[in-house]
Amino acid sequence: MFRFMKKEMRNWVAINLLLRGLGRLGEIPAVRKRAMKMGLSRWGAAIDSSLGSRLFGRRRTRRTRWMEAGMRPAMTACATLGTGAGLMYLFDPDRGGCRRARLKDKTAHAINKTGAAAGSVSRDLANRVRGLAAQAGSVFKSGDADDDTLAARVRSRMGRAVSHPGAIEVTARDGVVKLSGDALTHEVDALLSCARSTPGARGVDNQLQIHNRPGDIPNLQGGQGRRRRGGARFELMQSNWAPATRLLAAVTGGALMGLCLRRKDALGAAAGTLGFGLFMRGATNLETRRILGIGGGRRAIDFHKTINIDAPVERVFEFWKNLHNFPHFMTNVREVRDLGNGRSQWTVAGPAGLSVKWNAVVTDLVPNKIIAWKSEPGSAIANAGIVRFDPNNGAGTRVTVRMSYNPPAGAIGHAFAKVFGANPKREMDQDLLRMKTMIETGHPPHDAAQPMRDLSCGAEPTPFIH
Repeated sequence: MFRFMKKEMRNWVAINLLLRGLGRLGEIPAVRKRAMKMGLSRWGAAIDSSLGSRLFGRRRTRRTRWMEAGMRPAMTACATLGTGAGLMYLFDPDRGGCRRARLKDKTAHAINKTGAAAGSVSRDLANRVRGLAAQAGSVFKSGDADDDTLAARVRSRMGRAVSHPGAIEVTARDGVVKLSGDALTHEVDALLSCARSTPGARGVDNQLQIHNRPGDIPNLQGGQGRRRRGGARFELMQSNWAPATRLLAAVTGGALMGLCLRRKDALGAAAGTLGFGLFMRGATNLETRRILGIGGGRRAIDFHKTINIDAPVERVFEFWKNLHNFPHFMTNVREVRDLGNGRSQWTVAGPAGLSVKWNAVVTDLVPNKIIAWKSEPGSAIANAGIVRFDPNNGAGTRVTVRMSYNPPAGAIGHAFAKVFGANPKREMDQDLLRMKTMIETGHPPHDAAQPMRDLSCGAEPTPFIH
């Protein structure tokens, strides 16, 4: 029974997401009813027809019918023009095949992502239901437990009260919890309160070594040693949201944006702004500062790329180490100047053909292993990254690039750039392929920011450019 309900809930969420993507067409009761009959069982479709259509259905009034009748010719003309333009784009004799294949891949990717999202939401909801049932059942049960179980409970809870849980040893005997080890002064009260409130604990034996500062205590080094952590944070205040929370935020944001379209006043504008923020927060699972690019540091957009190069590690590392090589295989990097002492100035192509400059500094350099950098404070585009070079089957090299950057307007600016054809992640893939070809064959690409003459004219391929 539980599996049946879980499957019905997952399918119901997926169908609602698809109907919401159809816009006003998905709000028509007949379309919704047909979709639910195809995706749900008889009982699920009947329940949705009695509840879902009232909540999500579109009500047709006399004013609505009059407005639709007036807008129908214009909408028909726009739809006809859009369809014609789309057909011309997809069936272009030169690039139509590539575009259709890309559209097919994106459609399959969207379907898989929707199914995976629906599955994660259903699992999250099911786990929440189990948790609520367990909490309700624990009210009628005794909290007594054996000593090992009690100690494990305390260990699982104290990570929210102290910054170095590994520095504390927890044992239990006859229901009395014994705490020993090193702890900071401002965390002791929260730790003792956590231990006393653990179900099954009859008392606490405090044997802690208390320190005002970490100092030279080995167990209190690193981690969050100087940060006070006062217990579990409210779910909406956490950096990563659960799938059910993200869905609720996105749906609420969409409803508020719909209210903004209906109300043409200050309250509607405020609701639309709040709704847009909630929708973006739920859709991207990024913090607000990373979405807007305000106070997000260098981490608004993350890259993670890996490529295998048929060349020794030494050659690949020397190629990357020479900054003058980058304009010869990257399309947007116009110039890189070496300022000395690990500092460099980068000039890249920005919007509308404008140049954007920033300074970077090398933060870690391990020969034939690691190159890491970060932008200097005050840079136009804050960024940071690390490149790792690992031997691959003895002869080749596996290059792993991890990079994060904060474009203007954060993740929103990145999304608009993708809409207008500037996709930094795709450009990174293409640049890495050019770099791979340039190192392996010695043939420099002709579509880089600074093309150069072919290096393979009867000569040995050069591992890097002097």
